[in-house]
Amino acid sequence: MIIIAGLGNPGSKYDGNRHNIGFMAVDAIYRRHAFGPWTKKFKAEIADGEIAGEKVLLMKPLTFMNLSGEAVGEAMRFYKLTPADLIVVHDELDLLPGKVRMKTGGGNGGHNGLKSIDAHCGKDYRRLRLGIGHPGDKDRVSGYVLGDFAKVDRDWLDPLIDAIADNADLLPLKDESKLMNKLTLATGGKAEPEKPAKPPKKPGGGQSHIRQARGGQPTKLPGKLPTKGPMADMLKKMFGNKDE
Repeated sequence: MIIIAGLGNPGSKYDGNRHNIGFMAVDAIYRRHAFGPWTKKFKAEIADGEIAGEKVLLMKPLTFMNLSGEAVGEAMRFYKLTPADLIVVHDELDLLPGKVRMKTGGGNGGHNGLKSIDAHCGKDYRRLRLGIGHPGDKDRVSGYVLGDFAKVDRDWLDPLIDAIADNADLLPLKDESKLMNKLTLATGGKAEPEKPAKPPKKPGGGQSHIRQARGGQPTKLPGKLPTKGPMADMLKKMFGNKDE
């Protein structure tokens, strides 16, 4: 079982806020996949369902952003889950609008919701970071994240939210590279080519047979070899004198 927790603030007046993009993503997953009705438990709205054969609990904490960890931590303790079973979807100031990154653990970047989850759940959970951009001045951050998305943002926001819902089956599978490519393409970006597997190393580091013979173990020569003449001299240089 995994928990997918979207971060945001409860109440209709916050619905369109940049800070609530986590709620938006979880709502889209709920609409696209087979989940039971929303209920209230663990200081959150929760819904049970299944994605890619994995039991999933969707969560939207009702504690307000700064206390998100109280709700998520309570659910994790109830189901005896570890941070590895948790995915948090949240807004990210340090990414340009529409850019998406997935990471496990690390710092919270000053995000109060993540600070709370770190305190209650540990840090080694996966984070789906949804870029909203930065206002350019730290004194404007609070008003910016609690402000609604502009109309022009819908050009990337709606396709991104839809793509998260369409590809949510990649979250339990931990196929993060494929997920990032799908979300990047949905917002008009260019997918990164998959890195080809490195070919296995050849014995002797890919050296020619002659080089291996020179630098490797002594090579047993076939029975009769010329003992005089140019050929004999060349063989002695290559393999040494077996009588030495």
